[in-house]
This record gives sequence, structure tokens and C-alpha cells, in this order.
Amino acid sequence: MKTKVAILNEQSLDKNIILEAAEIIKRGGVVAFPTETVYGLGANALDEEAVKKIFIAKGRPQDNPLIIHVGDFNISPYVKEVPKVAKEIMNKFWPGPITLIFEKSDKVPMITSANLSTIGVRMPDNNIARELILAANTTIAAPSANISGRPSPTDVDSCIEDLSGKIDYILGGENSEVGLESTIVDCTVNPICILRPGAITLEMLKEIDENVYVDPAVLNKPTEDFKPKAPGMKYRHYAPKAPVKIVSGDIRKNYCKNQ
Repeated sequence: MKTKVAILNEQSLDKNIILEAAEIIKRGGVVAFPTETVYGLGANALDEEAVKKIFIAKGRPQDNPLIIHVGDFNISPYVKEVPKVAKEIMNKFWPGPITLIFEKSDKVPMITSANLSTIGVRMPDNNIARELILAANTTIAAPSANISGRPSPTDVDSCIEDLSGKIDYILGGENSEVGLESTIVDCTVNPICILRPGAITLEMLKEIDENVYVDPAVLNKPTEDFKPKAPGMKYRHYAPKAPVKIVSGDIRKNYCKNQ
């Protein structure tokens, strides 16, 4: 497969490039695109065959659920109910680096949710991402645009290195500002619960719901039969292909200078 690469200026988008990439999404193809967190690997979330291509390109386990991305606040076609606390979070932090878990509607296929009755939804704070979603006229399922287990990409060159020849299109923009995947909050439980920490912190969420807490599964090694409700809860993540050294104490400054 030949992968087309197009680089966009986020401040003055070339609409023709956006429409070209959106047409690929509509036809069931796969497009990598920038967001403020990390680059995403997107396909039509409502098209089972398109979603399968995401799992194949990444080598992603199919019990690892995907997050669907929206370009505006109209999420009612994809979820059964939006609780009051979720609306407050959306109003405060969307568009932004936070994903909310809802009971999914029947419109979202089970492959997208990894056979769960729930789905994560987020609105990215990136012009290219939102314009692509709106032009495709659908919600886009998009995990990070990398081979599973590798570090999530924050620049277009990393996407090209991992995915060139495996997907249809790579949309490049500026480097991701946050550089860390979105906070995930389960809004199907009361009180709400953090399933994946991120840039929107526990303290920030306590301003909306003082009883919010971090799921114990975040800090404990999952069992083999564990069914993750959110991506990042079960499988190895952010693993670089390089040796890692821990440096502490008084030698830190000199060690860093010499590297």
C-alpha cells in the first residue's frame, strides 16, 4: 500500500486536503491525523470493516477498546444518555484532552467498543482533527497512530516511521501540544471514576465532582482475563526501543551534562 502524506498549516487549512482525507474516511480507509494529545489513527467508527483496519495496522489486540472522536457537542447518536456531571465536564474541558465513557448506542458497532456496552467519546482541541471529523460527517475511531506497544507519536515523522505503507493517508500538522494521551473518565458510575490519568487531573475534576476517584485497576497489574473499559489499562504502553537508566541524587546534574 502506498501512503499519501500531506502537511497542513493549522492556522490556514487547505480545505481541499481536508476533503481528500475525509473522502478516504467515508470510503472506509484509514487516516492518521494530529490532535493536541498525540497523533491519532482514524477510521469511520460506525464502519466495522474500517475499524478492523485500525487493529490490523497497529497490531492492536481486539479486546482493547477504541475512543471515538467528535467535531461538535452532538454526541446523542452515539450514546444512550449523557449524565449531568458529564455535561458539566464537557462544558468545562471540551474541546480538550479528556475522554468520557458512556453507555453506547446500538449505532456504534461492538468491534469499536471491544464488545463492551460502553464507549469513550472525546472532542479534540485541534483544528485539523475537528475539520476532518466534520468533513467526514461521522464520528472517527482513533487510537494513537503507532504500532501497539510503541510510544505514542507527537509528530508526523513518527507516524510515517511506524505506519507508512500500512495506511491510506497521513495528515501532518504541528507537534502535539500535550504529548500525553487523554484523561479517561467513566461517567457510567456514581461517583465518576478516572480510568486513565492525563492532562486533566484528579484535582481539576474535583472542582466538578468532589467524590471523583482513580480506579484501583490503574495502579495494579491486570489479570489475563481482565476486560479493560478504557485503552491503556491492560497492555504495555509508552515502551521505547531504547535502554532506560534511572539517575537520582547528586549525580543527576553531572550525568545529564555528559550525555
